[in-house]
Amino acid sequence: MSVSPSLSPAAAGAAGSAPTQADLLDFVRRTAADTELIASLPLDPEGRTWVRLDGPGGSEAWLIGWPPGTGTGWHDHADSVGAFLTAAGELTEYSLAARLPTDGWKTLELTDGVDRDRRLSAGQGRTFGHHHVHEVLNESPDRHAVSVHAYYPPLPRIRRYSRTGQVLRLEQVERPEDWQ
Repeated sequence: MSVSPSLSPAAAGAAGSAPTQADLLDFVRRTAADTELIASLPLDPEGRTWVRLDGPGGSEAWLIGWPPGTGTGWHDHADSVGAFLTAAGELTEYSLAARLPTDGWKTLELTDGVDRDRRLSAGQGRTFGHHHVHEVLNESPDRHAVSVHAYYPPLPRIRRYSRTGQVLRLEQVERPEDWQ
C-alpha cells in the first residue's frame, strides 16, 4: 500500500530541488498528526509492520509499527539524509556521535564518549545526516509504538552492524530489493 498525505509547498521542496532535512521533518510531523492514517497501520504482536508512503520531492517514506521490545539493530542509511518522528508510544534512539569511514572497513574500535541516546515520545522526532549510525528501539514491555520516517535520496543501501562494547563490526549491506 502506498499512501500520499497532502504536501505543503515547503514540504515538497522547491521545484526541481531535493527536499532538505527540514522538509523531511515537516513531512513526518504532518504525517504523524494524521490520526486516521496512524490508526490504519496493521499492528503485529511479534514483528514490525510497515507501509510505504509517498514522501516529498521524490523521497522515500515509511509508516512503521513497533511491537513491545522490538528494534532495528545498529545500522546506517548510507548516503541518505532523513527524519523520523514517533506518532504513538515512545521510541529510544541510540546513536554514535562519531564520523565513521564510509567504506573499506569491517571492524572499528570506537572511542569513549561517542554514545548518545534520546527518548522520543509521541510528537517528538529528529533529523540526521549521511552515514548516521544508530539503532531505534521500542523498549516498552507492553505498548506498541508507531513512527514515520523519510529519507532522501531514496535508500540506496542500509549497512547493518553488530556491536560488542566499543567494537563496531560491519555485518551486512542491504539493497532496496532486500526489504521491499
